[in-house]
Amino acid sequence: MHFAVDRSGGVECHPNPKPSGALSPSSQDFPAYRMWAAAWAVTAVFALSNATQPLYVRWQDEIGFSASTITVIFAVYIGGMLGALLVAGQLSDRYGRKPVLLPGIACGLVAAALFALADSVAMLLVARFLGGVAGGTTISVGAAAIVDLGGPERRRRASLLASVAPVLGAAIGPLLAGGFSELLAQPIRPVFSVVFASILSAFVVVALLRFPPLGEGQPRRFGMPRIPAGNGLNLAAGIAVFAPSMAATSFVLSLGPSVLSKLLGVTSPLVAGGSACLMFIAASGVQFAVRGLAVRRLLLLGAATTLAATVSTALAVDLSSEILLIAAAPLAGAAQGLAQLGGFTLIGLHVPSGNRAEAMALFSFGGYLVGGLSAVATGVLVDAYGQANGMTVFAAALGVAALVGALFVRFKLPRG
Repeated sequence: MHFAVDRSGGVECHPNPKPSGALSPSSQDFPAYRMWAAAWAVTAVFALSNATQPLYVRWQDEIGFSASTITVIFAVYIGGMLGALLVAGQLSDRYGRKPVLLPGIACGLVAAALFALADSVAMLLVARFLGGVAGGTTISVGAAAIVDLGGPERRRRASLLASVAPVLGAAIGPLLAGGFSELLAQPIRPVFSVVFASILSAFVVVALLRFPPLGEGQPRRFGMPRIPAGNGLNLAAGIAVFAPSMAATSFVLSLGPSVLSKLLGVTSPLVAGGSACLMFIAASGVQFAVRGLAVRRLLLLGAATTLAATVSTALAVDLSSEILLIAAAPLAGAAQGLAQLGGFTLIGLHVPSGNRAEAMALFSFGGYLVGGLSAVATGVLVDAYGQANGMTVFAAALGVAALVGALFVRFKLPRG
């Protein structure tokens, strides 16, 4: 009898070790339910990420803070996520998925509890930071775990699921918060009680899952995330499109409710939450619709859709049209979905499992860094020059970035 310690956080017993000439693993060695269970864990954690979105206006009225403070609170989430992305993928590729995922999900539990009790900007900042740590861990380690659990025969399907899971959770959160805000006079604690219960179920699921041993990667010293040689162009092409799409969705999540309320006079939290939900439903749906397309085409479509979202945002501000602003939300969501699916598919197909979480982390790092910085910059512009002028500058810069990303993919990324 042979015992082996693997990097999934457990010990495996092999009565008859496979000979060197044994057949490679098949889909029977990777039951589909494990892949779906891991996807639920990612979805549950990401429901926290945007459950705050329809509630910013309520907190702003109760606690009292400016538009730039909203974007700082939003960006603190990005800061926590980026910090997690710097280390979580590397730790997971070395020590296994479960030992890194469980502490990350636990941060989400603490964040949900803090949001339920928040009565100051400081509490909101801490909660957002811990929520970012949970999000950064699950979008890198959790996404890699989904691809691992899918097995070698389901890599494209698992990559699709890994990309859809976080955006589906991001859609559920604001819809839940917006609906509760419309029905209840005091919605904050009920919203985050439901979110807490969902994340707790994710923790239990991950604790019970059995993860496969990791394959061989390219071992190196602990440091800044990077990927194996030969994958740099793939990663750069994905980030070039994903980053502008994240800037577009970041605007909808951070300043969208404020623009609807102050510029357009739309005060319903259900409208704000519904527009964010619509954005991420579009991000999920478009990925299923285009899952058979080549990666290069996915990225080009993502860049084009980001540009369309930018035009819709600029026109909404110039014409004071809530319809155009709400229309910008699904366009931004579709852009993020297309770019994320393209990037995750490139990683799932070409990066070995021993480096996969780190590659997922680096890809996400590039997109979320731009998203966080753009949200803060836009908030500062709005406070300094007014809603309309600040948004016009944002839209122009975002349009240029989307065009640059499209040109990079068009001329640098090989067909296929």
